[in-house]
Amino acid sequence: MPRQDRSKRIKWKTLFIILAAINIVAILTLAVLIFWPVKEETYPEYEQQKESNSSQFIVRTTKKNINEMIAAYLANVSQDNKYNFKVRLEEDVHLRGELPVFSSSVPLSVHLDPIVQENGDAILKVKTISVGMLELPNKNIMEYIRDHLPMPEWVKVNPRGEEIYVALTKMDIKSNFRVQAAHIDLPENNIAFKISVPYDTIGLD
Repeated sequence: MPRQDRSKRIKWKTLFIILAAINIVAILTLAVLIFWPVKEETYPEYEQQKESNSSQFIVRTTKKNINEMIAAYLANVSQDNKYNFKVRLEEDVHLRGELPVFSSSVPLSVHLDPIVQENGDAILKVKTISVGMLELPNKNIMEYIRDHLPMPEWVKVNPRGEEIYVALTKMDIKSNFRVQAAHIDLPENNIAFKISVPYDTIGLD
């Protein structure tokens, strides 16, 4: 066999081995993503504020106002994070962004239903999840969201329950007000919050 043909054959075999190795690594990485055990999430405990120390007001708002606040907040927390994402209140809660897959990223779209809790927090239950053309279990995608998207301490992603717990009662507000969800009906654009104002905040204690 001529030396030139032998050299081409060796080069072709080398390229084939490298390509096969890349495919094996990609398959193993995807398998780890799918079958890696999902950690349990615990939700924060709510400490009931004494009614005698505060007054409570009902504040009604709209999806437009909430969306403006969410956009401003995400613009601030996403500055140092390369996986930008957006959250909008539509007929439901719509989370959009990108998730890293190997050396690139794939589009992410999650639709969630908000459920007001008795203590004033809210749970966002997953309705649908789409990650490009990939077909992965919802709980594993939720774990990826938890690990790669920036979340405040009062927001907990629960992959096993396929939900996001929004602990509004744990929000750190400079004015020392306490916020609780009272009613959320997105299709009807009917949103209300309870605002507790401690008396010591306005100098009455």
